[in-house]
Amino acid sequence: MTMYLMLFRQGQSAVSAMLSAIGGMYEDNLYLSTLYEYLETPVPPSIGIAQRGAKPDDGIRFEQVSFTYPGAGEPALHDINLHIRPGESLALVGQNGSGKTTLIKLLTRLYSPDSGRILLDGTDLRDWDESTLLQRIGVIFQDFARYQMRVGENVGAGDVSHFEDAARWREASDKGMASEFIDSLPAGFETQLGKWFKDGRELSGGQWQKIALARAFMRSRADILVLDEPTAAMDAAAEATIFEHFRELAGNRIAILISHRFSTVRMADQIIVIQDGRIVEHGSHEQLMALGGHYAHLFSLQAQGYR
Repeated sequence: MTMYLMLFRQGQSAVSAMLSAIGGMYEDNLYLSTLYEYLETPVPPSIGIAQRGAKPDDGIRFEQVSFTYPGAGEPALHDINLHIRPGESLALVGQNGSGKTTLIKLLTRLYSPDSGRILLDGTDLRDWDESTLLQRIGVIFQDFARYQMRVGENVGAGDVSHFEDAARWREASDKGMASEFIDSLPAGFETQLGKWFKDGRELSGGQWQKIALARAFMRSRADILVLDEPTAAMDAAAEATIFEHFRELAGNRIAILISHRFSTVRMADQIIVIQDGRIVEHGSHEQLMALGGHYAHLFSLQAQGYR
Protein backbone atom coordinates (compact mmCIF):
# COMPACT_ATOMS: atom_id res chain seq x y z
CA MET A 1 0.00 0.00 0.00
CA THR A 2 2.85 2.33 0.82
CA MET A 3 4.42 1.73 -2.60
CA TYR A 4 1.13 2.35 -4.41
CA LEU A 5 0.53 5.55 -2.43
CA MET A 6 4.03 6.82 -3.33
CA LEU A 7 3.48 5.99 -7.01
CA PHE A 8 0.10 7.72 -6.96
CA ARG A 9 1.60 10.88 -5.43
CA GLN A 10 4.47 10.85 -7.92
CA GLY A 11 2.02 10.44 -10.77
CA GLN A 12 -0.10 13.26 -9.39
CA SER A 13 2.95 15.54 -9.19
CA ALA A 14 3.96 14.63 -12.75
CA VAL A 15 0.47 15.43 -14.09
CA SER A 16 0.44 18.71 -12.17
CA ALA A 17 3.86 19.65 -13.62
CA MET A 18 2.66 18.76 -17.13
CA LEU A 19 -0.43 20.94 -16.76
CA SER A 20 1.69 23.82 -15.41
CA ALA A 21 4.10 23.48 -18.34
CA ILE A 22 1.22 23.48 -20.83
CA GLY A 23 -0.23 26.59 -19.16
CA GLY A 24 3.18 28.29 -19.31
CA MET A 25 3.54 27.43 -23.00
CA TYR A 26 0.10 28.90 -23.71
CA GLU A 27 0.95 32.08 -21.79
CA ASP A 28 4.31 32.43 -23.58
CA ASN A 29 2.56 31.93 -26.90
CA LEU A 30 0.28 34.89 -26.13
CA TYR A 31 3.33 37.15 -25.76
CA LEU A 32 5.03 35.70 -28.83
CA SER A 33 1.92 36.05 -30.99
CA THR A 34 1.71 39.72 -30.01
CA LEU A 35 5.41 40.15 -30.82
CA TYR A 36 5.12 38.45 -34.21
CA GLU A 37 1.99 40.47 -35.02
CA TYR A 38 3.94 43.64 -34.24
CA LEU A 39 6.96 42.56 -36.31
CA GLU A 40 4.74 41.62 -39.26
CA THR A 41 2.79 44.89 -39.21
CA PRO A 42 3.39 46.56 -42.57
CA VAL A 43 5.01 49.99 -42.26
CA PRO A 44 4.69 52.14 -45.37
CA PRO A 45 8.07 53.62 -46.34
CA SER A 46 8.55 57.34 -45.90
CA ILE A 47 8.40 59.04 -49.28
CA GLY A 48 9.06 62.58 -48.06
CA ILE A 49 12.19 64.32 -49.26
CA ALA A 50 11.70 67.92 -48.10
CA GLN A 51 14.65 69.34 -46.15
CA ARG A 52 12.99 72.69 -45.49
CA GLY A 53 9.48 74.09 -45.57
CA ALA A 54 7.84 76.32 -48.14
CA LYS A 55 7.11 78.99 -45.47
CA PRO A 56 9.93 78.97 -42.90
CA ASP A 57 8.18 81.49 -40.64
CA ASP A 58 4.78 79.78 -40.56
CA GLY A 59 5.39 77.35 -37.69
CA ILE A 60 3.02 74.44 -37.05
CA ARG A 61 -0.53 74.15 -38.36
CA PHE A 62 -3.18 71.50 -37.65
CA GLU A 63 -5.95 71.67 -40.26
CA GLN A 64 -9.12 69.64 -39.61
CA VAL A 65 -7.06 66.82 -38.07
CA SER A 66 -8.91 63.72 -36.85
CA PHE A 67 -7.48 60.43 -35.59
CA THR A 68 -8.87 57.16 -34.25
CA TYR A 69 -6.73 54.45 -32.69
CA PRO A 70 -7.00 51.04 -34.42
CA GLY A 71 -9.83 49.05 -32.88
CA ALA A 72 -11.27 52.05 -31.01
CA GLY A 73 -14.87 53.04 -31.50
CA GLU A 74 -14.49 56.74 -30.74
CA PRO A 75 -11.95 59.15 -32.30
CA ALA A 76 -9.13 60.30 -30.03
CA LEU A 77 -9.02 63.66 -31.88
CA HIS A 78 -11.74 65.28 -33.92
CA ASP A 79 -11.42 68.31 -36.25
CA ILE A 80 -8.38 69.89 -34.58
CA ASN A 81 -7.47 73.33 -35.95
CA LEU A 82 -4.40 74.96 -34.45
CA HIS A 83 -1.60 77.37 -35.40
CA ILE A 84 1.63 77.78 -33.41
CA ARG A 85 4.06 80.41 -34.68
CA PRO A 86 7.85 80.26 -34.20
CA GLY A 87 8.85 81.57 -30.78
CA GLU A 88 5.41 80.90 -29.28
CA SER A 89 4.66 78.59 -26.38
CA LEU A 90 1.51 76.47 -26.22
CA ALA A 91 0.02 74.69 -23.21
CA LEU A 92 -2.41 71.78 -23.57
CA VAL A 93 -4.94 71.33 -20.77
CA GLY A 94 -7.52 68.62 -20.33
CA GLN A 95 -8.55 65.54 -18.42
CA ASN A 96 -6.66 62.27 -18.75
CA GLY A 97 -7.64 60.56 -21.99
CA SER A 98 -8.80 63.78 -23.66
CA GLY A 99 -6.26 63.46 -26.51
CA LYS A 100 -3.36 65.69 -25.44
CA THR A 101 -0.58 63.11 -25.86
CA THR A 102 -2.21 61.80 -29.06
CA LEU A 103 -1.83 65.26 -30.59
CA ILE A 104 1.91 65.15 -29.81
CA LYS A 105 2.23 61.66 -31.29
CA LEU A 106 0.73 62.95 -34.54
CA LEU A 107 3.14 65.88 -34.57
CA THR A 108 6.15 63.55 -34.11
CA ARG A 109 4.91 61.22 -36.89
CA LEU A 110 4.43 58.26 -34.54
CA TYR A 111 0.97 58.16 -36.12
CA SER A 112 -0.54 59.70 -39.22
CA PRO A 113 -3.90 61.49 -39.06
CA ASP A 114 -6.96 59.75 -40.52
CA SER A 115 -8.09 63.02 -42.08
CA GLY A 116 -6.82 66.57 -42.33
CA ARG A 117 -3.16 67.49 -42.42
CA ILE A 118 -0.35 68.80 -40.24
CA LEU A 119 1.99 71.42 -41.70
CA LEU A 120 5.45 72.42 -40.54
CA ASP A 121 6.77 75.61 -42.14
CA GLY A 122 4.01 75.37 -44.74
CA THR A 123 4.86 71.79 -45.81
CA ASP A 124 2.85 68.67 -44.95
CA LEU A 125 4.66 66.40 -42.46
CA ARG A 126 4.25 63.51 -44.89
CA ASP A 127 6.38 65.41 -47.42
CA TRP A 128 9.26 65.96 -44.99
CA ASP A 129 12.35 63.79 -44.94
CA GLU A 130 11.82 61.71 -41.80
CA SER A 131 15.34 62.06 -40.36
CA THR A 132 15.31 65.84 -40.93
CA LEU A 133 11.93 66.12 -39.23
CA LEU A 134 12.99 64.11 -36.19
CA GLN A 135 16.12 66.23 -35.75
CA ARG A 136 13.91 69.30 -35.44
CA ILE A 137 11.85 67.92 -32.55
CA GLY A 138 12.94 67.35 -28.95
CA VAL A 139 10.29 65.61 -26.86
CA ILE A 140 9.87 64.18 -23.37
CA PHE A 141 6.90 61.87 -22.90
CA GLN A 142 5.50 61.25 -19.43
CA ASP A 143 6.57 57.58 -19.66
CA PHE A 144 10.19 58.30 -20.64
CA ALA A 145 12.75 55.46 -20.53
CA ARG A 146 15.08 54.95 -17.58
CA TYR A 147 18.12 53.24 -19.05
CA GLN A 148 20.35 51.00 -16.89
CA MET A 149 23.43 52.81 -18.16
CA ARG A 150 25.79 55.55 -17.07
CA VAL A 151 24.40 59.01 -16.33
CA GLY A 152 26.10 60.52 -19.39
CA GLU A 153 24.75 57.78 -21.65
CA ASN A 154 21.23 58.37 -20.31
CA VAL A 155 21.57 62.01 -21.34
CA GLY A 156 23.32 61.17 -24.64
CA ALA A 157 20.43 58.89 -25.66
CA GLY A 158 18.61 62.08 -26.65
CA ASP A 159 20.81 62.32 -29.76
CA VAL A 160 22.48 59.03 -30.72
CA SER A 161 24.80 60.79 -33.17
CA HIS A 162 26.48 62.41 -30.13
CA PHE A 163 25.92 59.52 -27.73
CA GLU A 164 29.49 59.57 -26.33
CA ASP A 165 30.08 63.34 -26.53
CA ALA A 166 30.91 64.36 -22.94
CA ALA A 167 30.88 68.07 -23.81
CA ARG A 168 27.35 67.77 -25.15
CA TRP A 169 26.33 65.86 -22.00
CA ARG A 170 27.46 68.77 -19.87
CA GLU A 171 25.78 71.38 -22.06
CA ALA A 172 22.47 69.48 -22.12
CA SER A 173 22.47 68.78 -18.38
CA ASP A 174 23.12 72.47 -17.66
CA LYS A 175 20.06 73.37 -19.72
CA GLY A 176 18.01 70.62 -18.07
CA MET A 177 18.99 71.78 -14.55
CA ALA A 178 20.51 68.34 -13.85
CA SER A 179 24.20 69.26 -13.48
CA GLU A 180 23.95 70.12 -9.78
CA PHE A 181 22.85 66.67 -8.62
CA ILE A 182 24.97 64.87 -11.26
CA ASP A 183 28.11 66.53 -9.89
CA SER A 184 27.18 65.28 -6.41
CA LEU A 185 27.19 61.65 -7.59
CA PRO A 186 30.32 59.57 -6.82
CA ALA A 187 31.55 59.43 -10.43
CA GLY A 188 29.55 62.25 -11.98
CA PHE A 189 28.53 61.43 -15.53
CA GLU A 190 30.29 58.04 -15.24
CA THR A 191 28.01 56.89 -12.41
CA GLN A 192 26.14 53.67 -13.19
CA LEU A 193 22.36 54.00 -12.82
CA GLY A 194 19.94 51.23 -11.92
CA LYS A 195 20.44 47.99 -9.98
CA TRP A 196 21.19 45.62 -12.86
CA PHE A 197 24.94 46.16 -12.49
CA LYS A 198 27.36 46.37 -9.58
CA ASP A 199 27.45 49.64 -7.64
CA GLY A 200 24.49 50.98 -9.60
CA ARG A 201 22.60 53.87 -8.02
CA GLU A 202 18.89 54.57 -8.15
CA LEU A 203 17.63 58.14 -8.56
CA SER A 204 14.49 59.77 -7.25
CA GLY A 205 11.58 60.43 -9.59
CA GLY A 206 12.42 64.14 -9.78
CA GLN A 207 16.07 63.43 -10.59
CA TRP A 208 15.09 61.03 -13.38
CA GLN A 209 12.85 63.72 -14.84
CA LYS A 210 15.78 66.16 -14.87
CA ILE A 211 17.80 63.53 -16.74
CA ALA A 212 14.95 63.23 -19.25
CA LEU A 213 14.77 67.01 -19.61
CA ALA A 214 18.51 67.14 -20.30
CA ARG A 215 18.01 64.37 -22.87
CA ALA A 216 15.61 66.60 -24.80
CA PHE A 217 18.22 69.39 -24.93
CA MET A 218 20.77 67.02 -26.51
CA ARG A 219 19.12 67.82 -29.84
CA SER A 220 20.78 71.17 -30.45
CA ARG A 221 19.11 71.48 -33.87
CA ALA A 222 15.63 71.01 -32.43
CA ASP A 223 13.47 74.12 -32.79
CA ILE A 224 10.34 72.38 -31.47
CA LEU A 225 10.41 71.36 -27.80
CA VAL A 226 7.61 69.21 -26.41
CA LEU A 227 7.25 68.52 -22.67
CA ASP A 228 4.55 66.00 -21.72
CA GLU A 229 4.10 66.19 -17.92
CA PRO A 230 7.85 66.78 -17.48
CA THR A 231 7.76 67.82 -13.81
CA ALA A 232 5.07 65.59 -12.31
CA ALA A 233 7.56 64.09 -9.80
CA MET A 234 9.27 67.37 -8.88
CA ASP A 235 8.55 69.64 -5.97
CA ALA A 236 6.92 73.02 -6.58
CA ALA A 237 10.13 75.04 -6.10
CA ALA A 238 12.11 72.90 -8.57
CA GLU A 239 9.26 73.03 -11.08
CA ALA A 240 9.05 76.85 -10.94
CA THR A 241 12.83 77.17 -11.36
CA ILE A 242 12.93 74.78 -14.30
CA PHE A 243 10.12 76.45 -16.20
CA GLU A 244 11.50 79.93 -15.66
CA HIS A 245 14.81 78.61 -16.98
CA PHE A 246 13.02 76.79 -19.81
CA ARG A 247 11.33 79.99 -21.03
CA GLU A 248 14.74 81.63 -21.37
CA LEU A 249 16.20 78.66 -23.26
CA ALA A 250 13.24 78.28 -25.60
CA GLY A 251 14.02 81.59 -27.29
CA ASN A 252 12.71 81.49 -30.86
CA ARG A 253 11.76 77.84 -30.61
CA ILE A 254 8.22 76.49 -30.48
CA ALA A 255 7.51 75.12 -27.00
CA ILE A 256 4.56 72.80 -26.35
CA LEU A 257 3.72 71.93 -22.76
CA ILE A 258 1.27 69.41 -21.32
CA SER A 259 0.70 69.84 -17.60
CA HIS A 260 -2.00 69.64 -14.95
CA ARG A 261 -0.31 72.33 -12.85
CA PHE A 262 -1.76 75.71 -13.75
CA SER A 263 1.14 77.61 -12.19
CA THR A 264 3.20 76.53 -15.23
CA VAL A 265 0.38 76.46 -17.76
CA ARG A 266 -0.35 80.16 -17.28
CA MET A 267 3.19 81.02 -18.49
CA ALA A 268 2.32 79.92 -22.04
CA ASP A 269 1.50 82.43 -24.78
CA GLN A 270 -1.62 80.47 -25.73
CA ILE A 271 -3.56 77.72 -24.00
CA ILE A 272 -5.96 75.21 -25.50
CA VAL A 273 -8.41 73.11 -23.52
CA ILE A 274 -9.09 69.68 -25.03
CA GLN A 275 -12.14 67.68 -24.03
CA ASP A 276 -13.20 64.38 -25.64
CA GLY A 277 -10.76 64.95 -28.50
CA ARG A 278 -12.03 68.43 -29.38
CA ILE A 279 -10.68 71.92 -28.67
CA VAL A 280 -13.33 73.57 -26.49
CA GLU A 281 -11.41 76.71 -25.44
CA HIS A 282 -8.44 78.58 -26.90
CA GLY A 283 -6.69 81.76 -25.77
CA SER A 284 -4.26 83.27 -23.27
CA HIS A 285 -4.61 82.79 -19.52
CA GLU A 286 -6.24 86.20 -19.11
CA GLN A 287 -8.67 85.60 -21.98
CA LEU A 288 -9.73 82.18 -20.69
CA MET A 289 -10.19 83.45 -17.14
CA ALA A 290 -12.36 86.30 -18.45
CA LEU A 291 -14.37 83.74 -20.46
CA GLY A 292 -15.33 81.96 -17.26
CA GLY A 293 -15.49 78.54 -18.90
CA HIS A 294 -13.91 75.15 -18.29
CA TYR A 295 -10.35 76.49 -17.88
CA ALA A 296 -11.41 79.12 -15.38
CA HIS A 297 -13.30 76.47 -13.39
CA LEU A 298 -10.27 74.13 -13.27
CA PHE A 299 -7.93 76.99 -12.37
CA SER A 300 -10.20 78.10 -9.52
CA LEU A 301 -10.46 74.54 -8.19
CA GLN A 302 -6.67 74.18 -8.09
CA ALA A 303 -6.18 77.67 -6.64
CA GLN A 304 -8.50 76.90 -3.71
CA GLY A 305 -5.89 74.51 -2.34
CA TYR A 306 -3.42 77.39 -1.94
CA ARG A 307 -5.74 79.85 -0.24
